[in-house]
Amino acid sequence: MKKFNPLPIVTGILACLLLAAGAFVWAIGQIDSVYAYRSPLRSNPPPPGEPVGPPLTRRVVFVLVDALRLDTSLKADVMPYLNVMRRKGAWAVMHSRPPSFSDPAYSLLLTGAWPELSDGPVFNMPYEETPTLTQDNLFQAASQTGLKTAISGCYWFEKLVPQDAVDVSFYTPGEDQVADRQVVDAALPWLKAGEHNLVLIHLDQVDYAGHYEGGPRDPRWDAAARRADDLIAEISSYLDLSEDTLFVASDHGQIDRGGHGGHEPVVLLEPFILVGAGVIPGEYSDVNMVDVAPTLSVLLGANIPASSQGRVLEEMLTLSEIHKNALPFATYDQQKKLVDSYQRAIGGEFEPELPKKASARLIVDEFQHVLDVSRIDRLKSERLARSVLTIALALIPLVLLVWKRGKDVTFMFVGSLFYNLLFHFRYAILDRLPYSLSWVESQAALIQYIAVTAAIALGLTWSLVWLALKAWQRSPRQAAEFGLGLTLTVIYTLILPLLWSFTLNGAVVTWTLPDFPSLYLGFISALQILVVAILGLAEVGIAALVSTLARGEATLQ
Repeated sequence: MKKFNPLPIVTGILACLLLAAGAFVWAIGQIDSVYAYRSPLRSNPPPPGEPVGPPLTRRVVFVLVDALRLDTSLKADVMPYLNVMRRKGAWAVMHSRPPSFSDPAYSLLLTGAWPELSDGPVFNMPYEETPTLTQDNLFQAASQTGLKTAISGCYWFEKLVPQDAVDVSFYTPGEDQVADRQVVDAALPWLKAGEHNLVLIHLDQVDYAGHYEGGPRDPRWDAAARRADDLIAEISSYLDLSEDTLFVASDHGQIDRGGHGGHEPVVLLEPFILVGAGVIPGEYSDVNMVDVAPTLSVLLGANIPASSQGRVLEEMLTLSEIHKNALPFATYDQQKKLVDSYQRAIGGEFEPELPKKASARLIVDEFQHVLDVSRIDRLKSERLARSVLTIALALIPLVLLVWKRGKDVTFMFVGSLFYNLLFHFRYAILDRLPYSLSWVESQAALIQYIAVTAAIALGLTWSLVWLALKAWQRSPRQAAEFGLGLTLTVIYTLILPLLWSFTLNGAVVTWTLPDFPSLYLGFISALQILVVAILGLAEVGIAALVSTLARGEATLQ
């Protein structure tokens, strides 16, 4: 009789436990590092420059309609007043970047810097934990110029915007139509008095409808947008658009089922409507969200926010010769300071190639190209080093499985493919979920969904493979060894997207924001590895027990 060797089973059990622990540590570390991410410019923000020229308007009133989708804003029957404004003013399609959450978008709109540099939160933070912007922003630029400012809206702005740059304010934790009414009621006396040059009014009920009232396909979404439109009309009635400027935009969209945060086009397209003093009406080509802060700063006669990565939308503005002559110099000064600060922070020594008489637009394009090259070059170096480890970790198990080829190995591969098909069939086909953070209501909801789906897929995979092989006829040792092999093969297929995320983003997020699509796939793969490793060990024990009972019954017969 061949002596029983426990080493393969013990090794398999230890491997499952180590993989489960590693997946848990990796998942927690990745998410914690994204929450903790801060801009490379945090400790060395570029200094602000001088204003481009005198103001083009008496005041700018910025109405931020949270989560308003571009397509909703274009519906004349839902938002009739906004569409009247669109015809009277300058309008364009605005583009943002992931993560499409409110906190990073607020930071982006006010600083003119993409989330990687704005130093705002990457995810929405609890009120108590919301950090204050460290980078020059629209309110600080206005305050430094001697202008008076005001904010009425969600209480996140109280923590996000340095309050020494805000003269009057009203903040509320509410998000629904009642809160919006309170927000507008607080702002109307300021507008009537006419003492404040920059007023931000934040309306949140459209976002509330998306999260809690069925999403953009529910009639309550359009109803919320219509109420927001009525509030915009009411705000506008307190303005003289021959002297004042009204700006309406949103921070992100929402997917059809409700939610945002990911990289879907619908959450990264927003309306941009600018009407009133200093504005040349018309439909314009697409703009970027980073263009908002520098454009409004020129309207106000303030400096371009020092960390701005966008451009002044000069084609929309009634610029004087003073502005036109000063804008290239002010833009060059601001962009050079920004890129110098960034390169000092991450390492880099590139210089832009600019013609002697470059336009402000070309200056921004060239300096941002230099910034991108600095970032990409460092990323390439880091990714190349990680890819060597990734390839080795991906190939070694595959080579071992091919070397041990046989009927069992074939079934292990087929089983692992079947598991993945089942998981993604429920995820993408039955539940129609996107591979992004947009659908995720909370970490707990995501973990629960992935755990349940992985458990169902693994249970069905085990059942079908064991039926196909009639594995209960094997000895308990053989049953346990095959079960461990199947579990580890499933885990191997789940490690591949995690390795891809590691190659692109590293073990944790450090000096730059991650590639969010690959990070998300890596994260849900890590959660699956944890579930498969734990449940797989339980099913190995069940398989050995069933085999023992089956062989016992056969002996009795």
